[in-house]
Parts: sequence; C-alpha cells; structure tokens
Amino acid sequence: MKEIVIDPITRLEGHGKITIFLNDQGNVENAYFQVPELRGFERFCEGRRAEDLPIITTRICGVCPVAHHMAGAKANDAAFNVEPTETAKKLRELEYCGYFIYDHILHFYFLGGPDFVVGPDAPPAKRNILGVIEKVGLDIAKEVIKHRAYGQRITAIIGGRATHPVSALPGGIAKALSEEERQEIEKMVRSAVEFAKFSLKIFDDVVLKNVDYVNLIKSEPYTLKTYYMGTVDKNNKVNFYDGDVRVVDQENKEFVKFSPSEYLDIIEEHVEPWTYVKLPYLKKVGWKGLVAGPDSGIYRVGPLGRLNAAEGMATPIAQEEYARMYKTLGGKPVHATLAFHWARLIELMYAAERALELVTDKEITSKDIRNNPGKPGEGVGIVEAARGTLIHHYKLDENALAKKVNLIVATTHNAPGICMSIKNAANGLIKNGKVSDGLLNMVEMAFRAYDPCWACATHSAIGEMPLVAEIYDSEKRLLRTIRR
Repeated sequence: MKEIVIDPITRLEGHGKITIFLNDQGNVENAYFQVPELRGFERFCEGRRAEDLPIITTRICGVCPVAHHMAGAKANDAAFNVEPTETAKKLRELEYCGYFIYDHILHFYFLGGPDFVVGPDAPPAKRNILGVIEKVGLDIAKEVIKHRAYGQRITAIIGGRATHPVSALPGGIAKALSEEERQEIEKMVRSAVEFAKFSLKIFDDVVLKNVDYVNLIKSEPYTLKTYYMGTVDKNNKVNFYDGDVRVVDQENKEFVKFSPSEYLDIIEEHVEPWTYVKLPYLKKVGWKGLVAGPDSGIYRVGPLGRLNAAEGMATPIAQEEYARMYKTLGGKPVHATLAFHWARLIELMYAAERALELVTDKEITSKDIRNNPGKPGEGVGIVEAARGTLIHHYKLDENALAKKVNLIVATTHNAPGICMSIKNAANGLIKNGKVSDGLLNMVEMAFRAYDPCWACATHSAIGEMPLVAEIYDSEKRLLRTIRR
C-alpha cells in the first residue's frame, strides 16, 4: 500500500498534515487529517479569575481573539446573572463586525482566494497573496490591506487593542464611544460596504463566470451532505453576536433550536486516538463514524453552515446575494464545500452593513454601558466566530475563580466534516496512482474552504501530551524515535 503525506498543509492557522493511503490499483483506500499540536487552554484557565478568562482565551489564537473575548464575556454575563445594557450590547456587536470584516478579508484574499484567482494548478510559489496581487494589480492589493486595517482599527477603538481586546466586562463594556470615534468608525464602515460589494464582484468575475470553477464547486468530490448549525435572531436570520442556535437537516428542515445553556443536551464529543481534536456530533442522532447522511450526527458550522441554518440575512444587500447563491447552486441547503467561499463574502457584506446600522444608531454613544454583576455561578456564552459557532462554558466558585472551563470552538465542530471532505476529495481526484502537486493542492482545497483554526481546536482527552520526538541526521535520515 502506497502512502502519500502532505506535511505541512498550507494556508491555514495552526499545524496539520494529511495522510492518504492508496491500494494496489493506485486508488484511495483511506485518508486521514491529523493535527499534531496541542494547546490545552481549558486546563490552565482553571483557578483563574473570571474577569481574566475573556482576556486569557484571546491568546488561544491571533486570528480569532475577538471571538474568544466575546464568547468569554457572554459566559461571564450568564455566570454573574447580569444582562448588559443595550448600548453595551451594540458596542460589543459593532466591535464584532470589525473583527468579521478583517477576518473574512484575510481568508478570501490571502488563504482561500489564491486557489481561484491564480488557479489550483498554479506553481506553489504563485498560490499566495503575492500571486493574487500579480493577477489583480497593486491598486486592489492596497484596498485589501486598507480595509483589513479598518476592521482592526474598529476593534482597537472599542476593544482597547486591535488583536487581543480587553474591553468587555461582566454586564457590559469598559469604555463608552465618543462622537469623534463614532465618526471615524462610520467613515471606515461606509468604505467597507463598498469594498464588500467589490469583493463580491471579483468572485462573480473570477469564479462564477468560469464554467470550470462552477462545475468544480458543484462536483461530487466537494459535496458533503450533513446537518448545519448557526446562530439566528428571532426571525431566523443570521446573527454573529446573539440569538439561539439553529440546526437544520440535509433537506433544510429545522432539526432543533436551542439556547446557549442547553448546548450539552444537543452536542456530544467523540474522541479518536489519532488526533488531538475532538469530534462533535448531535447527541440525538448519535456517532456513526465519519459518514454523511441523516443517520449520522455530524454537522457543519461556519459561513455556509450559518447561511444553511438560517432563513436569510438581516441586511438588504447581503440578503440579495444570499438569494442569488441558492438560486445559482440549486436551492437550500447547499452541500457544496467550496461554496463556503461565496458564503464568506456574503457575510462580509452583512458585517459591513450591520456595522453601519450600529454606528449610526443614536444610542451607540450613550454613557450607559454597564450593569452591576450578581453573585458568581455558572454560565455559557455562544457567538459565531468567523469559522463558526463558538461555545465558552465557565463554572465559577464563590470567589469567582474558574472551577471548570469547557470550550468548543468552530473548527472543532467542523473537524469531522473536514476529515470527510478531505477523504472525498482525495477519493474523487486521485486515480490509478497518478498524483501531481496541483492535484494535492486540490485535496487541500477541501479543508481550506472551512478556514480552519487548529490552534483553537486542539484538546487532549487524557490531559497530557504523549510526546513523540524524532531525531534526524543532516541527510534527513531518521536516527531515533523517543516516546513519552
């Protein structure tokens, strides 16, 4: 049996490798996605002060710190039995829109976009942001950098820092927004709305007008029929910051809708010995292994998961594009993994539109920014990270110190789907042992669509890292393996 290893995989946050096993006929027998890193934040959050948890957990990842900050803040709101003021909620959501703006721009232009803009078969040296710049021009590259900076500036103004915010407190937020700051944010957000329109046009021109790309999106190797999960508002429209979590099945029927405090009744986590990432599934359906279909409890989250789980977008331009996506790809739900990219740009549009609504709200500069917290207890906070549903669950003692912390991050939810997507892609693309660099990149495209963040996702079931050290000589020959 022949073994093909892609190590390291590229254009993602964190570390991972793909191992593909071919049978004697040169066809795929099996494929595994492995994450060899361990973070273990849950364990060393124990014993820490509750108000520090939304700050500590931002250090899990430099890509999605705002998501961890907000999920932690909402968990503390629940644990201290306090509802933030309306202004505090709006400021938090406005900051969160800034995060979505810079994060979705990052993935489309830097990580996922090169596969389409320069092509999946392009030389590896071209499949990056520099190749994209060469293709689309320096002026567009400047706009990309400018609008990513706008998103981070919004985060810095409200959150105190561009990358690791510190502003959210139990019951509210630390600082009010001045009128001068509001005007600065409004100017940036209006520009972001136009940039989101421009990004959707690029996708239209580069991807949707290319018959081969559209056929690739719809093709069997990139199709996976699962349940879908995402947070929705009272009208079942997509909401990043607040609401109930809705799950739909493979036929777009609502399977369940639940509040944050009910998540343990809905979600269970399976453990496999070959990865540090747990594999969540819907408890009522059960774990049937890495298989798709209604009898398997595997579900997916993130941009496509959110749009599938919702009944629309809450802003006008995003809603138009939402309707167009489903019309183009054959109706709801869309099971095409590569459609995550289109859904991500629709969400960029929504984030910019929603930010404009919030920053022009008369209440946004109110000084009423915090309610007093009550006694410490237990709380769950859920937000939609750029990569999908993020859960923080804190149990506090009488001194407001963390007794237990449980985190289920977006990429953990998606881990079973990513494993299956990689195997499907490898199985559909590799025939008779014929493998090329471009073909292996197309296998990587199956995970890249999810924009995974493995630094966030890794946990150890046994509480310690079973270390394996491999020692090589200067000729890359394995000399010795040491195991804990």
